Amino acid sequence: MLTELRIRNFAIIDSLTLQLSTGFNVLSGETGAGKSIIVGALGLLLGERASSDVIRTGSDKAIVEGAFEIGSSEDVARSLDERGFDAEDGVVVLRREVAATGRTRAWINNAAATAGVLAEIGRLLVNLHGQHEAQTLLDPDAQRAILDAFGGATGAAERTRDAHGALTAVTREIDTLAARQSEARQRADYLRHVVGEIDAAKLQVGEDADLEEEAHRLEHADELQTLARALSGLIEGDEPSALHALRAAARSLVSLQRIDPTITRLQELFDTAYYALEELIREIDAYADAVELDPRRLEAVQQRRDLLFRLGKKYGPALADVIAAGETARRELDLADSAHLDLAQLEARRRGLAHAVEAEAKALTAARASAALKLADQVDRLLPELGMTDGRFGVALSARNEIGPNGLEDVEFQVALNVGHDARPLARVASGGEMSRVMLALKTILARLDRVPTLVFDEVDAGIGGRVGLQI
Repeated sequence: MLTELRIRNFAIIDSLTLQLSTGFNVLSGETGAGKSIIVGALGLLLGERASSDVIRTGSDKAIVEGAFEIGSSEDVARSLDERGFDAEDGVVVLRREVAATGRTRAWINNAAATAGVLAEIGRLLVNLHGQHEAQTLLDPDAQRAILDAFGGATGAAERTRDAHGALTAVTREIDTLAARQSEARQRADYLRHVVGEIDAAKLQVGEDADLEEEAHRLEHADELQTLARALSGLIEGDEPSALHALRAAARSLVSLQRIDPTITRLQELFDTAYYALEELIREIDAYADAVELDPRRLEAVQQRRDLLFRLGKKYGPALADVIAAGETARRELDLADSAHLDLAQLEARRRGLAHAVEAEAKALTAARASAALKLADQVDRLLPELGMTDGRFGVALSARNEIGPNGLEDVEFQVALNVGHDARPLARVASGGEMSRVMLALKTILARLDRVPTLVFDEVDAGIGGRVGLQI
């Protein structure tokens, strides 16, 4: 439970320490005294969105800190442990700061935490009912959630929702695959043409670049041969060729070594250069011999390049795109021919999921029907104490045409406020004060089931006065 709340520089509050005891605590005062500001500070501590507007004028930051005794609460201890926080001596201290820049920081037992984690822990510690929360009773989703929580059917509702989601996903997958199969069948002739045309070309990755290089060599074959022969002549030909000059240099080197035998390293370098030139000559001659003056091959290469160009215009632009287009067309053709097998498997899954959804939804309906009667009975017992002597509360379950993510029925809270009046939807017959009292009755009942140790009401008597206000 919340045992102490400390507030500094929040709205009009300079500094406030609020000690709370076990049981029922009341903060009373005139309008504008600051009661709701305290509730707002508590909301900030529990992870609500923060704004620098809450900082007291002239201050650089607002601080809210709360101490909670969790005793033997396993839910809180387990949640803290899962997030890496320790509860020292059964006490949890939450702290939230809002700076003038708008930046917020949070701590749990002096360890930094995010606002999201703070909110998760806060929901286990405090159930905060603000001034306008009674209006949530008008929301069908909220009414359904209240009924499921009361009847212990929250898990069944989640299973129904999950099963329905899985069924919807499979149905969507079936529809998508069937549509793709239909489209593939309509385009089958075109796809066969694409596959046939690209397969006939027997394309190879990188072939276009290789053909371009080969075409360039064939187009300049005569020039390449001439240049290679000329280079060969410069290195090994009639005087003055490079090798002829090196042979003359060799004789000079021999003469040097006769005088100075220590220059054998120079001989090694010379030999390396000489042999390298000889190897170069062999490579140049081999290259010149390999250069083909082959007009027929050049024509074949040009025709192949023209084919690749036409395919690139249709399916490219790049050769890799053409190959990918053929593979895509082949997959679509396979889809047209074999999708029925996948569809059969998906249909079997859908039937299984449909049975599961129906079973979960029926179990949920049974739990809700039982809970509706019990909740109505317990609320009816409290209404006289809340000044609604002749009031009757009921929960209507309206069957849906088909199972939805929330089950087989819609949930609607109804009330009859006077003897002889038929029950009507809560939104159509309840005033603000009546709404507050119905909310109080529901919160009172749910609090008996809820493990949250602190329940906070902000102006639960809104719209109520006189004797009924005293009863509230």
